[in-house]
Amino acid sequence: MGLTQPLGAAPVALVTGSTSGIGAAIARRLVADGYAVVLHGRGAAATGDALAAELGLAAYVQADLAQDADRVRLVRAAAAVWGRLDVLINNAGISRVIPHADLAAATPEVWRELYEVNVVAPFRLVAEAASALREAARRGRPGCVVNVSSHAGVRPKGASIPYAATKAALNHMTRLLAVALAPDIRVNAVAPGLVDTPMTANWTEAQQIWRERAPMRRAASPGDIAQAVAMFVTSDYLTGEILLSDGGLNLT
Repeated sequence: MGLTQPLGAAPVALVTGSTSGIGAAIARRLVADGYAVVLHGRGAAATGDALAAELGLAAYVQADLAQDADRVRLVRAAAAVWGRLDVLINNAGISRVIPHADLAAATPEVWRELYEVNVVAPFRLVAEAASALREAARRGRPGCVVNVSSHAGVRPKGASIPYAATKAALNHMTRLLAVALAPDIRVNAVAPGLVDTPMTANWTEAQQIWRERAPMRRAASPGDIAQAVAMFVTSDYLTGEILLSDGGLNLT
């Protein structure tokens, strides 16, 4: 973990899974909007430290969100960097590609693995961050949580049934937390469809579906999703919303 600049009066956001892809785009957008950002990743610290140095007002904390002790350590470290935490972006998640009809392949181990990271971890991070986020409300703006979900949690689609079910659970948890934590903390979710990242570059069938069927005729860029997240962060009023961000594919 490294600190590159003094904080000043900037609010602080923790963005999980933020060393690449959507998470990195969210971090870049929040820094551009005036936030200090705590980056997070599970892998080698060099990548996170390099991005923190590039962004300027940023620090990196390494943690494995499958481990509860690491979740607790991540939130405490994030709040300690600059002595405050105003925003939590639960972007980190994992997936497994399993044909929906292959019920035997969706083993209990797969279910437990995906639920631990995609559902239990976001809940635990919110629970650990709640006191710091309530402090943000006492400074004049509600604390903010944005969960990055998936259109697979809204429609019967997705890489696997266990993955889609975890995202549906995350969506409902978002609404439940919005009620439980109001008015001091707002909780919303962005549910992307296909997003152009290195991981999806070879998903030719999905790319074709978005080009041909989505009203916007393309997949999202990471910046598109970062913009949606930033909208929720900027608002002091919206809570309990699940923003489906699939270029209108759900309309077809």
